[in-house]
Amino acid sequence: MALLGRLGALLQRAVATEEPDIDLLAAFTEHWKGLTHYYLETTDENKPAKQTDIPWHLKQMLDILVYEEKQQPPGETGPCLEYLLQHKTLETLSTLGKAEYPPGMRSQVLLFFSRLLGQMQCPLLHYLSVYRPVQKLLQLGPELEKEMMQFIAVLCTKIRQEPALLPYVLEGKHKGKHVANGQNVDQPFQPQEATAESSDHVSKEIDPVKQGERLCPGMDPCGVSLVEPASSAANLVTSLINLCKSKKRKVAVKAQENLLLLTSIDHPTASLALAQDSMLCPLVAGYLCFLYDAVPADIDPANVAMLQPVSWRLQGNSAEENSFLEQLDLEVFFAWLDFCDCLVKGAPPTVARLLAEAVGQRLFVGRLQPQLLQMSEDGILLSTAILTGLVRQIRAPALIQELVVFLLRTGREPEVLEDPDHQPYHCLCSQLIERCNHLSDEISIVTLKFFEELLHLPDPRILQSLVLHNLEERRYILKIPSVQEEHSSQEQEPCEDGLELEEDPYFVDGFPAVGFQASRKPAVPAPKQPVQSEEKMDVKEVVNSFLCLVPSEAKTSAYLEEGGYDTYVHDASRMFGECLTNTSHWNWPQASQPLESCLAGSHFYEGHFLKVLFDRLAQILDQSYAVNLQVTSVLSRLALFPHPHLHEYLLDPYLPLAPGCRTLFSMLIRVIGDLMQRIQRVPDFPASLLLVRKRLLGLVPEDQQISHQMLLEGVVVLEEFCKELAAIAFVKSVPKGTL
Repeated sequence: MALLGRLGALLQRAVATEEPDIDLLAAFTEHWKGLTHYYLETTDENKPAKQTDIPWHLKQMLDILVYEEKQQPPGETGPCLEYLLQHKTLETLSTLGKAEYPPGMRSQVLLFFSRLLGQMQCPLLHYLSVYRPVQKLLQLGPELEKEMMQFIAVLCTKIRQEPALLPYVLEGKHKGKHVANGQNVDQPFQPQEATAESSDHVSKEIDPVKQGERLCPGMDPCGVSLVEPASSAANLVTSLINLCKSKKRKVAVKAQENLLLLTSIDHPTASLALAQDSMLCPLVAGYLCFLYDAVPADIDPANVAMLQPVSWRLQGNSAEENSFLEQLDLEVFFAWLDFCDCLVKGAPPTVARLLAEAVGQRLFVGRLQPQLLQMSEDGILLSTAILTGLVRQIRAPALIQELVVFLLRTGREPEVLEDPDHQPYHCLCSQLIERCNHLSDEISIVTLKFFEELLHLPDPRILQSLVLHNLEERRYILKIPSVQEEHSSQEQEPCEDGLELEEDPYFVDGFPAVGFQASRKPAVPAPKQPVQSEEKMDVKEVVNSFLCLVPSEAKTSAYLEEGGYDTYVHDASRMFGECLTNTSHWNWPQASQPLESCLAGSHFYEGHFLKVLFDRLAQILDQSYAVNLQVTSVLSRLALFPHPHLHEYLLDPYLPLAPGCRTLFSMLIRVIGDLMQRIQRVPDFPASLLLVRKRLLGLVPEDQQISHQMLLEGVVVLEEFCKELAAIAFVKSVPKGTL
């Protein structure tokens, strides 16, 4: 037993004495000296780095550092890492890489830095001797995109894990003066020499935020040197943005992914650094404007309108057979716009706001506004089509806010009927609304499409600005006097713009056999108070009011094998569900404001937007089929919104109107009255109408000229529009989930 005990002790001593024989620091310094001696001994300066011992020395150094870290207790720094930090090893390597000597050295250095930062577990970027060479490497040219992207991806991963490290990677200029440890930070910083005290200092784990000034006197709170202001603006963010512009699709997507990862860090120190020191906002917005300027001015606006939303991830992956010549330029612009939208959507509030403001000022105000306000019709068509695509693409709340402020007025006062010589309340908004009734049908259509797309944005200020401002006080309703006789006498007075259903002579005389039930209903009910939205009227009566507006001799859908009214209900149900989802958090009232609490005021004005739409609707029998479709599409979209005042104003057929007021239903009555007079002048009206409808459906060729074609096309649109309104009224009156 004693012999076995002595043997065990000898073995233990042998193992214990074997470990010190592996001197990691000596091996590390030997490899570093072997690398540096190459530059003293080489005679062939053109020999590629791959064919030298440099890659092998770098790999051995890295392996030693990784092995050493695994042997150290957590939080302690080994002698090899201390040597690396104290002897400017990385600084020397970055200088050699920048000099590209020998050829290919830059690639080797980037690879070494990527592996070092990626494989070491302890945070290194807050050390001056690490982040300064990292900054130097970030300023290298874009020749080695693959290696640079790999290096930057590791940096972003490390910063994601430790967000407070970001200021130590970014270059910037110090703002203001601070005093750190009794030293004015404007004084030059002298790096500490390798002393015993400094060795003890770097061997401890240091909080990069609390100890930033102690590590680096002469630095501002964000870790930016004041000694050598960056001669170049290159930093982590600028390098990423440059890589985002790469012609290599994989590199560009990888760069965009890492930029998204970087900007999505929700940390106050990182957010402040991104917002103030990174040039992120001006560079992203500036490149967006550059791509906008690159879109050819002679591109067909119809092609812009047909372009589907572009994803920054999928842009350029497939070429469509029906693609047009300028499609690539357009897709690149919208792809970067989609990327900006994702950046703003995922960024912390501070960064998102500044980035959205930069896009708003540079693209919306600086580029789009002058082109939208120009006089050239071709320019108006193109800029409005691009604006529509932009509205279709944007979904980040901060960008939507910038867009709404740019496009619409922001005051809460109702609009007033402006004097023609008076400056409009918002030049751009007024111009866009006026163009819905432009002499050029093309301009009218593209502008109406823009407003239809605008109404899909999830922002209540759009409806508030365009429509709801003027409906809040419900001045369109005839307030019933307390004395019934006064009410009756007022009811008999003619209202030029506010005729009720029974008061319109065309309506009564033109529908002798239609069986429209509303004609037997009292025009103005006689309760003690006016009809409130809470008092739900019969859904069937409302639906029939719209379905029976068009006389039977002007209806053609029954003669064709088409989807009936159920198809309209299905479509309306789907669209209303989407509308409810978008408006669920808008805090709209559930019921109309009581008339007693509404302020008495001047004559009701429906507002500029509704006025133009109603004026267009009044011309439905005298304008092109395409314009009619777009006008009715915008009105249908408005009718879908669940605001009680908007629902009442657009979908209540029995609303007692104040003198001079008009609603959607009263406008349709006037159009029907005009139609009944003009039908008599169209020879063989039913057959001609049926032929036009078949032609519109593509069932018959356009091989002959039809007289009164515009009128007949207007009748077709009118019938379909009334069905849409009936379906919307029905869907909005049915409890959710019962269809």
